Amino acid sequence: MNVLRILEQLGFDISLDLTIFQFHNAEDGSPYEVWKVQNAETTCVLKKAKGHELEIYATFFNEEISGAPRFLGSTTFGGDDYFLMEYVEGEDLRLCNRDKLTAALDALVDVQSPYWEKHEFDRVAVSYEAGLAKCKGRRDYLRDAELEQAYDAFLELYELLPRTLCHDDLLPFNVLVSEGKATLIDWEYAGILPYPTSLARLIAHGEERNGAFFYMTEDDKLFAISYYYENLVKKKGISYADYRKALDNFLLYEYCEWVMLGNKYADADMERYRDYLGKAKTHVRRMKLAGTE
Repeated sequence: MNVLRILEQLGFDISLDLTIFQFHNAEDGSPYEVWKVQNAETTCVLKKAKGHELEIYATFFNEEISGAPRFLGSTTFGGDDYFLMEYVEGEDLRLCNRDKLTAALDALVDVQSPYWEKHEFDRVAVSYEAGLAKCKGRRDYLRDAELEQAYDAFLELYELLPRTLCHDDLLPFNVLVSEGKATLIDWEYAGILPYPTSLARLIAHGEERNGAFFYMTEDDKLFAISYYYENLVKKKGISYADYRKALDNFLLYEYCEWVMLGNKYADADMERYRDYLGKAKTHVRRMKLAGTE
């Protein structure tokens, strides 16, 4: 079994009551190349590295840091990179409540605080330039004058904001919460990016309706916006007005994701396209009324 050989290369003792459990995708049940491995002495996660994951873990999480799993080593097998990290249990944030959300925000603050404006890490994983290029690529598929105008303002703001370590795909299933403590996982896409990147992704896609894949009340979203400001952004000398303008623009970027996908693949009948086109246009009008456009 290849997993055994990979574990041996990593120095993990496979002779002491070894158990291996493979994780599966939360959306469709397909198997991940991620395994919980346990022997008589310890429990870890073995993962096939994807995206920039290995670079991120080896750079930022090779020592214990609150809010992220600790990196425990890596190896190459069959031309692919694998790494061991700390095993963390918990419930994800798909069914959000205030306690779990608070823990998630604390974890985000703990991860971001040490790397605020640490530009010596600018070239690690997703660079600022790569992030900006991704944002510009989304603009090409909006095909709506109102959205394009607002999105151009977002692109201008993107270049001006302070940066810190951002998980660029912090959806609610990438948060695990247990006993009041949260851990942010699946760091495939991350880097020193504009600070609202992670919070906007975490809250943008929550919906206050029964059966929502990401359930989050509007009150909890407002709580998250305030809590993050008070516990991180305010301490960096940024006014609340400037913060809200930045966050509102990054929420627009999130809402435009499915607008871009619907237009790019000529699927205007896609339910998410219709929903997010409406969300994006409503958000732009709210930004104009609030003066955050």
